[in-house]
Amino acid sequence: IPALATERRLAQRLRERLEEEQLLDGRYQLQQVPGGRLALPVLEEKLSQLCLPPELPCELVWIQDPVPSRASRRRAPAQKLRDELRQLLGGSWSEELERDVPHAWQRHGDLVLLSEDSFRAAAWESLGPALWETVASALGARRVAKRGRVLPDGMRTPSVTLLLGQDGWVEHVDNGIRYTFDVTKCMFSPGNITEKLRVALLPCSGEVLVDLYAGIGYFTLPFLVHARAAFVHACEWNVHAVEALRRALALNGVQDRCRIHHGDSRQLELRDMADRVNLGLIPSSEEGWPVACRVLKKDTGGVLHIHHNVESPPTPTPVLPAEWGSPEAQHPMEDIRKETSGARIRPEWQRWAEATAMRIQGLLVELHRWPWHTRVLHIEPVKSYAPHVHHLVLDLECQPALP
Repeated sequence: IPALATERRLAQRLRERLEEEQLLDGRYQLQQVPGGRLALPVLEEKLSQLCLPPELPCELVWIQDPVPSRASRRRAPAQKLRDELRQLLGGSWSEELERDVPHAWQRHGDLVLLSEDSFRAAAWESLGPALWETVASALGARRVAKRGRVLPDGMRTPSVTLLLGQDGWVEHVDNGIRYTFDVTKCMFSPGNITEKLRVALLPCSGEVLVDLYAGIGYFTLPFLVHARAAFVHACEWNVHAVEALRRALALNGVQDRCRIHHGDSRQLELRDMADRVNLGLIPSSEEGWPVACRVLKKDTGGVLHIHHNVESPPTPTPVLPAEWGSPEAQHPMEDIRKETSGARIRPEWQRWAEATAMRIQGLLVELHRWPWHTRVLHIEPVKSYAPHVHHLVLDLECQPALP
């Protein structure tokens, strides 16, 4: 990636994204390469999962002798784990087992959460509990769990097995907010960190907010703790996530400013009371659009934060600046605020935002039987969800037309 000063912010954002997705190879340093570029070390076995962001001109390069990182020059946890496992297995060590040992993992307090592609070989089973005790000792943990595939049950329930320890409840501190959840019952998505940081800076003082898909409080808590929303109605149908959110509200001392609505948000009975609605569901929050329109204040309107996965073609296409249009143009995409300066909006993102603005406008007119205006305030690319698919957030202002 370019190493110019003007690109450093985007380069740092890419590095953070690769770290969140556990794609960086901690054994090597970032290093300069010819052409004024900077190379980020990516795990070779994770290349198939790599989806480079469109806003940076990136390419894959092979460096024959990469510079070892400081951590790898010491006895890093990953190397310590390999050394102790090799000693435990003695002469049974093989290249297959070497590939099975994880390079990275999630840490939540004294619990390490391993990826589903670690320790798959049958040889590990012969070690019994000694395997997980060795893993915990090498990684400085007391509990060990391993992820499986997310269950297709509509609640994104994780398939997680607790391998060492009796209790799956953990605490995770993120941007000064304390989240708590049971890793065997609920997921924690580190990939949403940029959006959580963004909503924490929104001016929500004095506002009433509805979070239609609250989960364990990914966005409910930043809105309350940092954005200073006056009150949040948090909707969630997963009983385990509801319990996690209830505990986290108390941990952060904001339980008096939040009401949890346990059940299907499509059946929410609230009306005409919200200044802001968060629709944090992917791949699409479209089923929640009618509810979001219904809970907005009918006399003053408000802002919708609409999450969606938008597909972009793999071939390079021209991009447009984030600011475009003119005040004279009566167009739902007429005013993207200057805080996106420097970002680039793909034509596919633009068309999706325009279509969504028109759809929401139609729903509001149908609901209230008088004209409404919708205006795009911001389009935020959160992350690459899959090859050529991007998780976006549309900030959409909705206001009734004054007579």
